[in-house]
Amino acid sequence: MYSITKYVGFDVSKEKIAVSVADFGIAPARFFGLIENIQGDIGKLLKRLGKPEELYVCYEAGVMGYGLARFLKALGIKCMVVAPSKIPQAPGPKVKTDRRDSMRLAELLRAGELIAVWVPGEDDEALRDLSRARKARKEDLKRAKQRVKMFLLRHGIRKPDGMKAWKEPYRAWLRSIEFPFRAAQMAFQEYLIVVEEIEQSVRRLDLEVHEIATDSPHAPVIQALQALKGIKETAAVTILAEIGDFTRFSNPEQLMAYAGLVPCEYSSGNKTWRGNVTKTGSSCLRWILTECAWSYRYKPRISLDLMKRLEGLSPHIQAISWKAQVRLNKKFTKLLIRGKSGSVAVTAVARELLGFIWAVAMQVNYEMEGGQGEVA
Repeated sequence: MYSITKYVGFDVSKEKIAVSVADFGIAPARFFGLIENIQGDIGKLLKRLGKPEELYVCYEAGVMGYGLARFLKALGIKCMVVAPSKIPQAPGPKVKTDRRDSMRLAELLRAGELIAVWVPGEDDEALRDLSRARKARKEDLKRAKQRVKMFLLRHGIRKPDGMKAWKEPYRAWLRSIEFPFRAAQMAFQEYLIVVEEIEQSVRRLDLEVHEIATDSPHAPVIQALQALKGIKETAAVTILAEIGDFTRFSNPEQLMAYAGLVPCEYSSGNKTWRGNVTKTGSSCLRWILTECAWSYRYKPRISLDLMKRLEGLSPHIQAISWKAQVRLNKKFTKLLIRGKSGSVAVTAVARELLGFIWAVAMQVNYEMEGGQGEVA
């Protein structure tokens, strides 16, 4: 049971932490000092400040991750990791120092004006790291292949007509190319080696993704998400990695807002203006949802591949899958008929697709808890 008397603001950097404390009441926060960003020093400081149940600590989410939040939780101290983009900004001269930032965090925490971000568990964070590592390597591979293409163009070499890029005949053709100068030949060979090395890295990551998708605590949700058209194994893992615990959203609208797929809104009097989507939250989540949403421009049908993914899933999840196909294809077609661009249409479909993803995840959790029938 917490009995908060001190609100502590941490401004965290790689080496140091600036610490400020705001006591219960209205007195201004006071700067406590700088400490080393190591657990031993943090623990000693917090003991000096008071009992664990009396302290409430906050710091901004950033590159330092969530290890500090987990450490404080293990000590029995309440901790909030704050969304930096949603910290209220005071008017006046913009003077930014670690001292000022920590004092302002402490005062805003006491006032209840900070918005927390979700702190993933260690397994959730590990899955996110794996998913993002694969995405980064795929981007590296795209750039490496582009370098090969540009090198050939600079030397006036074009691939034979009808030959598909990066298929085996194309690779054999690349290996057969010879340049008149040794330096150019060496540079070209290094470009090819880089492509092969990155491809091997992607294959290793894909194997680990498949292992998690088929044999891990996350497997039931990952397998069920693949019931939806356009969402295969890698996409399902990416979506789960970026969202984490679906049960923290009480309805799909909250999840859509979390993903930044709801439109901006400005209302004044009788006037309401809605603009582009907010794009808050994970850009990686919006990217994968948009990629999956393009599948719904085609008419509803159950392909052999989708039929295989539906095997073993409950009738309720299969029903959600078919309902998603019908509804989302209808929406995609309707928006295009109204003259909307493909990008606008696919964003709208991605938003509604997220609602069906939420429904599937809730159904899986309900069935795993022993529930019968469709989740209420």
